[in-house]
Amino acid sequence: MAHSETSCLCGAVKITAEEINPKFTVCHCQSCRTWGGAPYFAVQCGTKVIIDGEEKVKLFQSSSWASRGFCTECGTHLFYKLKATGEYNMPVGLFPQLEGLEMDMQYFSDARPSYYCFANETKEMTTAEIMAYFADKI
Repeated sequence: MAHSETSCLCGAVKITAEEINPKFTVCHCQSCRTWGGAPYFAVQCGTKVIIDGEEKVKLFQSSSWASRGFCTECGTHLFYKLKATGEYNMPVGLFPQLEGLEMDMQYFSDARPSYYCFANETKEMTTAEIMAYFADKI
C-alpha cells in the first residue's frame, strides 16, 4: 500500500509510513488492553517510518521484545515497535483514509476476555505460541 501521513490528536507528532500492510492485526494481551482500554488494532508499517516531532514521543519498554510510543502532549498512542527488527505496528485509527483493510491475525487469542469476540475469521496465536516465537529474539 502507498505511503500515508498522519499525526497525533494535537499535531505535535507527524508520521509518514511508507509501507502499510492492509491486513491488520488485533492483540488481546493484557498490556494492550491496559494501554488502550481495548484490544490493539494495528497495521504493520515496517521500518520505513519517518517521525517528525520525535522529541514529543515518549517510549515505554512494555516487554523484552518491544516498546510503545505515545505523544507526551496529547497522549495519542503512536506505535508498538519491535526491538529486534525496528518494525512499527501503528493503530489502525491513525490512518482513517486507508481502504481495503482486512483483519488477518489475532494475537494472544487465549487472553481474549469473554465479554467480546469478533465474527471475522482470522489466524490466531496463543500466548504459548507467541512466547515460543519471541524466545530466540530477546
